[in-house]
Amino acid sequence: MQSRLLPIFAFALVMAAVPFVPGIPPFWIVLLDNIGLASLVAMGLVLLTGVGGLTSFGQAAFCGFGAYTTAVLTTTYGMSPWLTLPLSLLVAGFAAVLLGIITMRLSGHYLPLGTIAWGISLFYLFSKLEFLGRNDGISGIPPLSIGTWKMLDPGTIYFPIWIAVFICALLSMNLLDSRTGRAIRALRRGHVAAEAFGVQTARAKLLVFVYAAVLAGLSGWLYAHFQRAANPTPFGVHLGIEYLFIAVVGGAGYVWGGVLGAAVVIILKEALQSYLPILFGGSGQLEAIVFGILLVALLQLAPTGMWPWVISLLPARDTGKRPAPADALPGRAESAPADGVLLQVEKARKQFGGVVAVNDVSFEVKSREIVALIGPNGAGKSTTFNLITGVLPATAGKVTVRGESVSGAPPQEVVKLGVARTFQHVKLVPDMTVLENVALGAHLRGSSGAIASMLRLDRADEAKLLAEAARQIERVGLGDQMNQLAGSLSLGQQRIVEIARALCVDPMLLLLDEPAAGLRHMEKQQLAALLRQLREGGMSVLLVEHDMGFVMNLADRIVVLDFGTKIAEGTPAEIKTNPDVIKAYLGAVA
Repeated sequence: MQSRLLPIFAFALVMAAVPFVPGIPPFWIVLLDNIGLASLVAMGLVLLTGVGGLTSFGQAAFCGFGAYTTAVLTTTYGMSPWLTLPLSLLVAGFAAVLLGIITMRLSGHYLPLGTIAWGISLFYLFSKLEFLGRNDGISGIPPLSIGTWKMLDPGTIYFPIWIAVFICALLSMNLLDSRTGRAIRALRRGHVAAEAFGVQTARAKLLVFVYAAVLAGLSGWLYAHFQRAANPTPFGVHLGIEYLFIAVVGGAGYVWGGVLGAAVVIILKEALQSYLPILFGGSGQLEAIVFGILLVALLQLAPTGMWPWVISLLPARDTGKRPAPADALPGRAESAPADGVLLQVEKARKQFGGVVAVNDVSFEVKSREIVALIGPNGAGKSTTFNLITGVLPATAGKVTVRGESVSGAPPQEVVKLGVARTFQHVKLVPDMTVLENVALGAHLRGSSGAIASMLRLDRADEAKLLAEAARQIERVGLGDQMNQLAGSLSLGQQRIVEIARALCVDPMLLLLDEPAAGLRHMEKQQLAALLRQLREGGMSVLLVEHDMGFVMNLADRIVVLDFGTKIAEGTPAEIKTNPDVIKAYLGAVA
């Protein structure tokens, strides 16, 4: 914690001393004020777009909600500016909830198009409402004041702006470094993996959308008392696009990248507007062309943004630190059912139009048992996994876990029953560490929410989750890679990380989709030993695998699928000699 805060405090002291530097031009202070205001919006976009993977071009409209709320309340109703602050944030947040409930349901290119649509609509709404002053806006907004001290000039309001920047940066960093932050970061890789471990993805999307809107509302509130006027011009889509560009230039996945991006873009714009007309004899709009060319060149040099490039120039930090020891998380209280059957699949069927992917398949998995699901490519094995875990709804049939039907249940409910899984195609977040990826598996075993995380009140809960994640990483033999980025590992190692993540659920039933793919011979032997150890410890395993040597030496029973239909079930010895299996999958001598 200290290593993270010391550079921030040093930067804060430098920024606090800037207005007192003798001879500093007032224009520079105005520039720094504008950088601070843009930084607040860009920070929200860092979390929303860079971390959460949700693109928004409409954040400037939320600045408008914050600015117009305080403008109306202070000029029409005579309220103190400080009293309007929570109301401005509340209005921006409430607007984000209403828009987010609709917009966050969109995906792909429809999401940014949706934000552009309501961004344009709100801009025209601001310019047409009589009580907002239409296109002229509202003027005469009182300045911020403390007692008799009124913040009338840029050098005085500079301090509230930058205090807000530092506080919001710390809150944002705390949020990302938490159980809730991992859930938000998992959104970038799609919703399937996150939901498989209990993350309510719709709620996580709405949370980060509202948080970004509140930061924009704060920027708008400060802007109104800085300019002492509010009109629709600064709250249009063109500014929304610029804010997003600021976040990308700075480094869309980094909180302080938002501040750096705001400084680079605003200073570059100002320099071009000041000096290009002198150099080229006042040619109109030339600065916009040069500005675009320079920014494209900048992104070519630093495609992930400037902040990662700056960090790469600094001395490397020690990344070998293990999580501190903490009290163990409570284990699963439920026991296996009396009849020993954990999972029962009865006549499960899944159709995609006219294609039958799973055709009335039935089998069961008992306590302390390893069952293999095998078959040729396209046999319906992964689809069956998705039916069991709630990723896909069954067309017909029934799936029960510990005697409780999960047919039609979402993945978040299935995992609560003690079912954890890996995926055929690895679904890790590559720019999160192995430790952070695995800790996502323990999401449901923690309880701290977003507010507690931002205020750093979640440390005891977080320590337990990270300690559990570290224990599972050591268990699967990847302790030395704990603090490496997951994307830097080999495919085989990434599959092992997925198993560690699934073990963090403390499951009774573990579903593994091709866990041995990409592993070397010794790694397969170690994986087989781990699975046997889990079985002896009371866990059941259902696995899909194409390596027949691995399966035959490990599984207690084998279920064989061909074109979505079960053609055989039995012990490895029985399956080896089954003529239908030999013909369909294992191969027969001509």
